[in-house]
Amino acid sequence: MVSERNKLFLFDAMALIYRAHFAFSKNPRINSKGLNTSAIFGFTNTLLEVLKKEKPTHAAVAFDTRVKTFRSDIFSEYKANREKQPEDIQIAIPYIKQIISAFNIPVLEKDGYEADDIIGTIAKRFSNKNTDVYMMTPDKDFSQLVGDGIYLYKPAFMGRGVDILGKKEVLKKFQIKEIKQVIDFLGLQGDSVDNIPGVPGVGPKTATKLLKEYDSLENIINNSEKIKGSVGEKISQFSDQAILSKKLATIKTDVSISIEKNDLYVTKPNLELINPLFDKLEFRVLKNRLFTQTNPPQEQPKERQLDIFENSQITKKNYIILDKNSVLDKFLVESKNKKEICFDTETTGLKTTEAELVGIAFSFEKKNAYYLPISKNQKTAKESVSKIKPLLENKNTTIIGHNLKFDIQIMKKYNVNISNNTFDTMLAHYLLDPETSHRLDVVSENILGHKMIPIENLIGKKGINQKNMREVSLDVLAEYACEDADVTFRLKQIFSKSIKENKLNKLLYEVEQPLSFVLADMELEGVNIDNQKLHEMSIQLDKLALSTEKEIFKISKEEFNISSPKQLGIILFEKLKIDETPKKTKTGQYATGEDVLLKLSTKHQIVERILEYREYKKLKSTYVDALPHLMNKKDQRVHTNYGQAVTSTGRLSSNNPNLQNIPIKTKIGREIRAAFIPKSKNHLILSADYSQVELRIMAAFSGDKEMINAFISNQDIHATTASKVFKVPLSEVEPQMRRKAKEVNFGIIYGISPFGLSQNLSISRVEAVEIIESYFSEFPSVKIYMNQIINEAREKEYVQTILGRRRFLRDINSRNQTLRGYAERNAINTPIQGSAADIIKLAMINIYDWMKDEKVESKMIMQVHDELVFDIQTKEKELMENKIKEIMENVISLKVPLVVSVGCGKNWLKAH
Repeated sequence: MVSERNKLFLFDAMALIYRAHFAFSKNPRINSKGLNTSAIFGFTNTLLEVLKKEKPTHAAVAFDTRVKTFRSDIFSEYKANREKQPEDIQIAIPYIKQIISAFNIPVLEKDGYEADDIIGTIAKRFSNKNTDVYMMTPDKDFSQLVGDGIYLYKPAFMGRGVDILGKKEVLKKFQIKEIKQVIDFLGLQGDSVDNIPGVPGVGPKTATKLLKEYDSLENIINNSEKIKGSVGEKISQFSDQAILSKKLATIKTDVSISIEKNDLYVTKPNLELINPLFDKLEFRVLKNRLFTQTNPPQEQPKERQLDIFENSQITKKNYIILDKNSVLDKFLVESKNKKEICFDTETTGLKTTEAELVGIAFSFEKKNAYYLPISKNQKTAKESVSKIKPLLENKNTTIIGHNLKFDIQIMKKYNVNISNNTFDTMLAHYLLDPETSHRLDVVSENILGHKMIPIENLIGKKGINQKNMREVSLDVLAEYACEDADVTFRLKQIFSKSIKENKLNKLLYEVEQPLSFVLADMELEGVNIDNQKLHEMSIQLDKLALSTEKEIFKISKEEFNISSPKQLGIILFEKLKIDETPKKTKTGQYATGEDVLLKLSTKHQIVERILEYREYKKLKSTYVDALPHLMNKKDQRVHTNYGQAVTSTGRLSSNNPNLQNIPIKTKIGREIRAAFIPKSKNHLILSADYSQVELRIMAAFSGDKEMINAFISNQDIHATTASKVFKVPLSEVEPQMRRKAKEVNFGIIYGISPFGLSQNLSISRVEAVEIIESYFSEFPSVKIYMNQIINEAREKEYVQTILGRRRFLRDINSRNQTLRGYAERNAINTPIQGSAADIIKLAMINIYDWMKDEKVESKMIMQVHDELVFDIQTKEKELMENKIKEIMENVISLKVPLVVSVGCGKNWLKAH
């Protein structure tokens, strides 16, 4: 009888840790103490997955140490271009080692060697007839170790499953005859990550081709004269470098490390060590997963019986399709007097102006949900929707949803006006954790530990072949939709308590949720665009770009592709030599970005022309030519999408198109606003803009008497600042002084440094230091406030706006000066910018409510930072001008007056 084979898993710790860290980089996992647990969570999750699915009999985890290895001794530049290890990973490693030890798995490391060498040694030492070795790493270099009983186990990533490579798979992947040729391949190609040079110009295709013909690196070098073209020359020229690269890429398999196979035997984890550690890290889901893996269900104590979702199934769920009148009637009776009910729409698309209802899911009890299919026939659809209209319009029922703004807009098209008694789990999560992802599937996995059914399973990946929800079978769609409603209902129960505990009630219930109704109407209303004006501008910009191009060629005395960074860099820095020490990118090209060129604009006339050329091209492609294509086919208007849960400060975002990025700094850029027109001849565009709102908030927060007096007496704040900073009477302030003072005023809000100010004003750093010091001596309370807010942030690790909106600053106490400096600047700026966002949001809600009460025909159509834009009836002009100004200026009480400038015109440019 043949005994079952042993399975030895060797984990490449640092590769897996980095992979986990960067997998969460856009949506990091931060616990309530501000600790970034992304790498710890990701690594631990991987470890649990392997233990559960693969059931290894033996395991070990190999780490690198901080001591230089033998590779650095033979090549000092080895790994020299690697960025410094992120601080979050440095903090994570000790926790990960504690977790590994608690799992009774050996941690292997040895000074002078890398984890690769330890894994290579252990793999070769213990692989035999009854033991298979799996090297778990995403690193392709381990392919050289694959052989009889040794496999490369590449973890799942970005939707791809686990990839197990044996000898056959490695040979196919590299297109080679023998495994040992992997090292030759790496020696030829090199490795930019580890700074292994290889042979310049030899990529994977060339390396494969050469190895097919000459078998080994040494044989390729010996036959370099036979190899045609530059490849042969480079191999001959860089032969020593190639041999060195091969040596660097070779994983050692003879490291002296004392470990026996029995030491690697997998035993039960030590729950007494793991439980407090997982509690500290707030790994509730992993803790429950581990407990259910290591104990039979009947042994679970009651206090640990949490709601655990497994894979894509909610255990003991009860999902019902309301496809019969009798079933629907029963549902309507059951749901009639419920205090809260969750609903979620399924539609043919995400553009609310074009999308049609496919179905609606409901839930008012966890693990229970209902799905109402909606007919493609719009008459029948509206009849079905009319039956649930009283339920969704009932003001005594809290309507729960995730991103309710979308559902509000869809239901409006079917004559349903959702009750404003709502709870939006997306907005709640945004207030509780503003910097992470608020997508329902991500929140579900992070908060509930439930991996939801991916939408790609229903309609496929984005692209020409993607289906819409109408094409999905009823059973599959019902399961998906009910899961959405069920999960959202569960999240509400958690978030409503957290909102109350964190004193965010006012922000959620009086600002963010009411605002979603305002934005829903604004988006549906849309903005009218003058296509003829844009067409004329497109022709004008073409002419300007062509004219500027000719000037550039005349100055450079040759024609070249201005849009090519490489060609432009050669003209500027090699031919014209406008900078003695030009910056270069990572690829070795000259840096020619806008920030670089702006600093050089005074050094040579060609730079100014290039910046002009780029502006004309950008205006034409990004706005003038793009806007007509973004118009809705039915009403010929542009309907943007305002993102409520995007920015960390509370500001709204705008996309498809981004109306908040319509240029304003240059005359030609401002002309685009002339294409934004009212919807008819008897309408006007009205613009209402807060004047210097952030500076006024700074004055109020700091309590600086000089700033407060300047605003109360309606002085020009920039001229006042210039007068004080440059020690001249107000009447003698010159335009250049005012410009510098303006830069300082706004720069201070963003925590500007002397270097930043010197760059912005093209002055020396010494002068910048003098200006900032002079500023703080004249406005001392501002400096006191800034220091105070940073100290408070260090203590709390978050800052707040005027309405209590929080931004968490986990790097405020970082040992890394760059990260800490960035957090300190955010500590200064967020309360100011976030409070400005709070103020305009309150103003939007108050104006919207007043307009509904007054039943005016005018509409609010845009929000652009501190500005609101309206499409108004000409007969309502005086009423709208006066009331909007009144509401905006009195929306909140500060130590300084809020001032709003109001203008009207036949287009946005004239109104502004």
